[in-house]
Amino acid sequence: MKFVFEKRKSTSVPALILVPLISFAVSLVLTALLLAIFGADPFKTYAAMAVGAFGTSHGFAETLVKAIPLMMTGLGVAIAFRLKFWNIGAEGQLTLGGVAAAGVALFMERYFPGRSLLFAALFGGLLAGALWAGIPAILKTTLKVDETLVTLMMNYIAILYSEFLYYGPWRDPKGYGFPGSRMFSANAWLPRIMGRAHVGIWVGIALAIILWLVLKRTRWGFELQIIGASQKAARYQGIAVERNIILAVMLSGALCGLAGAFEITGISHRLQQGLSIGYGYTAIIVAWMSQLNPLAVPFVAIALAGLSVGGDQVQMVMGLPAAMGVVMQGLILFPMLAGSLFTEYRFLVVKPEPRAACPEPSQE
Repeated sequence: MKFVFEKRKSTSVPALILVPLISFAVSLVLTALLLAIFGADPFKTYAAMAVGAFGTSHGFAETLVKAIPLMMTGLGVAIAFRLKFWNIGAEGQLTLGGVAAAGVALFMERYFPGRSLLFAALFGGLLAGALWAGIPAILKTTLKVDETLVTLMMNYIAILYSEFLYYGPWRDPKGYGFPGSRMFSANAWLPRIMGRAHVGIWVGIALAIILWLVLKRTRWGFELQIIGASQKAARYQGIAVERNIILAVMLSGALCGLAGAFEITGISHRLQQGLSIGYGYTAIIVAWMSQLNPLAVPFVAIALAGLSVGGDQVQMVMGLPAAMGVVMQGLILFPMLAGSLFTEYRFLVVKPEPRAACPEPSQE
């Protein structure tokens, strides 16, 4: 008897529903065991997390604040991953998008009067993210350079460049020596809907629906699906593989860059430290937990943002160690990521075939 994983020929709808539910239940049990070890009541802890993340208007607003960049970068990463282009550079694309949006808001106000400055800043962030992602896409399609390493290294370039700007030439001379640019004009601020949460949440949800329609209902979406399944088959059908990869990866970078522009124009209203805090890396988890489905990305992003905000609440209300919130997030995430394996593969038990009986010797 042996155990094997067999790849499913088609996606199982029951598996898409049951596997995440079972994985989440397992994660809750594991987290409860950890809490019991520390002498904390699991039910009270979960209640504190829920109240902290969703139980008050302030907590819910802060959850949305964290969900918006996770949603945008999660959508971007999901598009690239569908093509098996491993874009690990969402953090750098977000950062450079924020830098470009800040540059437009700070230095191009004379060319964009009124609220047009906001749209110009958002477009600048979108364009910067697209161009930054296009570099590894071109290297991949022309020189076969591994995109994982290139996108990862480009994160550090973007982050260090942003630090150079707000520590150096863009530092506010009236900022009492603190790093950061001057405040933007109010014309470059995104409207807020609740607390610090801004209209970027509605834009993210709308983009998720549009992307789903594009991927499921258009010829280009069908071509991307074929490329992700087999580039050889795509070329056999006359699909321009290299061009489509570059376009899709640039779209991935554009969404990540727009996330950075949202952070700059919607939250900080200046370029300062705190733009690069790991949203682009968490986006990889968002994309995988969403099964690369754009419609699922907003829900997963809000759930993970709630875990982050609720984890902070647990530290304050329950008196648990400061690292407990992060550990709890890991215990919840790992079973759900591991469970995603069962949506693509079936677990089978193969019994050995019975051996044929040896013929009895002849009596002759």
